[in-house]
Amino acid sequence: MITRKELIKKYIEFFKSKKHREVPNSSLIPENDPTVLFTTAGMHPLVPYLMGQPHPLGKRLVNVQKCIRTGDIEEVGDTYHHTFFEMLGNWSVGDYFKKEAIEFSFEFLTKVLKIPLERFAVTCFKGDKDAPKDEEAAEIWKSLGIKKERIAFLPKKDNWWGPAGKTGPCGPDTEMFYWKLNNIPAPKIFDPENKNWVEIWNDVLMQYNKNEKEIYEIAKQKNVDTGMGTERTTTILNGLEDNYLGDTFKPIIYEIEKLSKKNYKGNEKAMRIIADHIKASVFIIADGISPGNSEQGYVLRRLLRRAIKYKKDLGISESISKIAEPVFKIYDDYEHLEQNKKQILEEIKKEEKQFESTLEQGIKKLQKLLDSKKDLCGEDAFLLYQSYGFPVEMIKEEVEKAGMKFPEKECKAHFDKHQELSRTASVGRFKSGLADNS
Repeated sequence: MITRKELIKKYIEFFKSKKHREVPNSSLIPENDPTVLFTTAGMHPLVPYLMGQPHPLGKRLVNVQKCIRTGDIEEVGDTYHHTFFEMLGNWSVGDYFKKEAIEFSFEFLTKVLKIPLERFAVTCFKGDKDAPKDEEAAEIWKSLGIKKERIAFLPKKDNWWGPAGKTGPCGPDTEMFYWKLNNIPAPKIFDPENKNWVEIWNDVLMQYNKNEKEIYEIAKQKNVDTGMGTERTTTILNGLEDNYLGDTFKPIIYEIEKLSKKNYKGNEKAMRIIADHIKASVFIIADGISPGNSEQGYVLRRLLRRAIKYKKDLGISESISKIAEPVFKIYDDYEHLEQNKKQILEEIKKEEKQFESTLEQGIKKLQKLLDSKKDLCGEDAFLLYQSYGFPVEMIKEEVEKAGMKFPEKECKAHFDKHQELSRTASVGRFKSGLADNS
């Protein structure tokens, strides 16, 4: 078994042995970047250096970065989607390029993590009108012992990164896959559509610059940006098929089982949502955010309220803050969590108290609407949101669970109208926010 801490230690030490300097783990709240609410990847804090600004630590960098991605909150509940995760990454900012990057990845996976070649496959960029097929990457993989049958060439939507905006650094990527089944040998020919092949690492090879004329020029500075998720990687290496059974979630799941007196099996979705959302909430609050009606505060509110709703569904009477306790033990290497523990738990309790005062009435109102067997109209959805503080995805979830259609466009029109009238801080950038009186 390999734990989260062991994987991080092995990764950092390996790249330090390759003359990389460790970059500190940045805040979840990006500095001087109003375009995003949270740090979404390890490369996020490094964008200025990828654009050519010299990094104070040098040209070879490595780190583990805490990240939040909220674009698919509704997807959380399956075995592998998370809002909070840790990303391992190594970078070359104008130093080594394709050959060394691929060789480092191969060495770490096969020599340090001891992944056998028979369970290993890769993808490369197949080429298009903007850039040629990445034969160079494929040839490097072959020179390391990867057979051509285990190399697939995929289009831009699968094997290309960037630019982050309309212009800037970009390039092909090469992705590494692991055959997850223990009882069935991997097929000789790699089919990336086969879900038993799981992506384990991604090397972005920034060799182009997209200019204002939408032409892809060869970049003056070539960069490498790689990303490996700790949760997924430890799950795969430990022969598990559910990230929530790994060491970054299992203690939280156990706490939910204990408080609910229910087993994880049969209640997976509810328990996964609670575990994920509580963990993300702890980290967001630790970085200085409180639940609110816009921006990061509203994302936090959505996460907590959805977790509270599922806690209620499981029949848990105790405060949801009890479920947060294991997070501090799992991540005891983040000193700021323990230092801010009292405030974090108080914020969670405060939001829980505020939401529970309207939750019961809101559920009754929603149930009455669902019992009428008529499709919910946008006005009804907005009322639940405005009067009872129900996040939109929570309303949508309940409506669809009842086999009814959720009025997506109509509901958004009501939100847009409300935002136009209230002129909140998020004007100009549609970000769900709670009505001012909730």
